[in-house]
Amino acid sequence: MAALIAFYDANVLYPAELRNFLMHLALTGLFRAKWSAAVHEEWISNLLKNRPDLTREKLERTRQLMDKATLDALVEGYEDLIPTLSLPDENDRHVVAAAIRGQAQVIVSMNLKDFPSEVLQQYEIEALHPDEFILQLIDLAPNVVMDAAEAHRRSLKNPPMSIEEFLASLEAQGLPKSVAALRTLIQRTTDMQH
Repeated sequence: MAALIAFYDANVLYPAELRNFLMHLALTGLFRAKWSAAVHEEWISNLLKNRPDLTREKLERTRQLMDKATLDALVEGYEDLIPTLSLPDENDRHVVAAAIRGQAQVIVSMNLKDFPSEVLQQYEIEALHPDEFILQLIDLAPNVVMDAAEAHRRSLKNPPMSIEEFLASLEAQGLPKSVAALRTLIQRTTDMQH
């Protein structure tokens, strides 16, 4: 079982493409992904606010599939820690509290300023942007991440995407460094095949 535990903040689960890629990565066994019911509620309610074409029922189904796909991902029983935490935005305390209770070493978030390192250090937690987090996974196990990216790309049916379209979509999700590393790996693999 992987030792690294990564807690996903709501803002990395909000965009479907990033959420799907992070889920494919979570299924590799390189790390254990965690989240909470409050995180689920946050990304779902924000999506429903901004995307009237989506239904709560459809997003609840996604939530259930996520909870079922990953062993032991849902962190519970952290509410008592919330009042003990001091963060720039009080609304982010539930994330840190759940990360502590879930024994996470990493909080994967787009908003690093919400999680100051001087607060997180005392709990031996680091906040990482998803681009940095994925880049670290690529350094750790390039082929595993490549396989997860390819599995994600092949799962896209509506519309299907070429490798280049898929990489461009990840880049648009704020993952330029990870995409650059994946392009290098793809080029290396292609060169070795010729």
